[in-house]
Amino acid sequence: MTASSLIVLSAFACIALAFFISLGMTPISIFVARRTGALDVPTDGRRMHTQPIPRLGGIAIFVSFTVGALVLRALISGGHLFGAYMPGQTVADVEEMLAKLTAILIAGSLIFVLGLVDDFKAIPAPLKLAGQIGCASLAFALGVRIPAVALFGWQFTDGSAGDLFVSYLVTIVWLVAITNMINLIDGLDGLAAGVGGISALAIAYTAYIHEYPTAAFAMAILGGSALGFLPFNFYPAKVFMGDCGAMFLGFAIASVSIISPAKGATIVSIIAPVLVLGVPAFDVAFAMIRRRLRGKSVLEADKGHLHHQLARIGIGQRRATLMLYGISGVMGIAAIVFSRAFYLEAIGLFLIAVLFIVTLIWGWDKSDS
Repeated sequence: MTASSLIVLSAFACIALAFFISLGMTPISIFVARRTGALDVPTDGRRMHTQPIPRLGGIAIFVSFTVGALVLRALISGGHLFGAYMPGQTVADVEEMLAKLTAILIAGSLIFVLGLVDDFKAIPAPLKLAGQIGCASLAFALGVRIPAVALFGWQFTDGSAGDLFVSYLVTIVWLVAITNMINLIDGLDGLAAGVGGISALAIAYTAYIHEYPTAAFAMAILGGSALGFLPFNFYPAKVFMGDCGAMFLGFAIASVSIISPAKGATIVSIIAPVLVLGVPAFDVAFAMIRRRLRGKSVLEADKGHLHHQLARIGIGQRRATLMLYGISGVMGIAAIVFSRAFYLEAIGLFLIAVLFIVTLIWGWDKSDS
């Protein structure tokens, strides 16, 4: 068996491990939510459900990813992975992988706790944003960052303060934005978990073909964690992931995607996730524009998200969710194709996905808020 085949089989083993842990933990999270009263009660017009639903399903995603990541960390530190696949790596490379993986676990645990608190007692939006920035800042301080040179092509080589500041600013915006993207689309049964799982697996494959094994394995684990939760979350949902799950899933996607080496970060760490996360990215962008045009705060919740509009024009939750899965899948393939330098093909796929989104937006009832 070749080294490449072994890596692929190991990745599928990671997906399966995370999937079954998440699948087994979800009923436990439902039990905990019911015993603690953590239920999502439809008390406003934004909710798509009519009965109280447990909302601590994010516990299953968090636990399965954490266990999987700890197993991955043990395998890396023990020298059981990547040796034949990347024979040129040094001890310093391995130590850097381990440090970044540990940083993601620490900062991700804090963002999970922040979401968990919000699930029990709603945190004001500005305070929650401050908490997200704090978690992102911790991740940056621990080494999870986007080098400024990778994004802008600037040639800072002296470790200047300007280099560090730009890197910090871009990293914080990246981590916080994607954390909230996943959180904001968590409005249809199975939508956030499915889109998150598709995104994670697409980025995992992109990282694999560019030989960034730590990111590939960690994303595979994250994808398995999201998909293991999905059988209980797909319409009709028995449990919601809650803010603890949505924020953690978004933060994990954002942070794992930027732990690749700086030499390839422009492709794998920036462009691929942007393409893969096209659905939540468009939804967030349109939400911010819509709210500003109506004189509202961009942080104020409304019922104008894409999934709300699909339901409004008569498309049921199950079909709407599957449609958005399909668009996310096209975006994911576009990201993979783009990373392999097939730019025209990637642009074509991207435009097809955008056409679907714009078609749906064109049918919105503009008079309804």
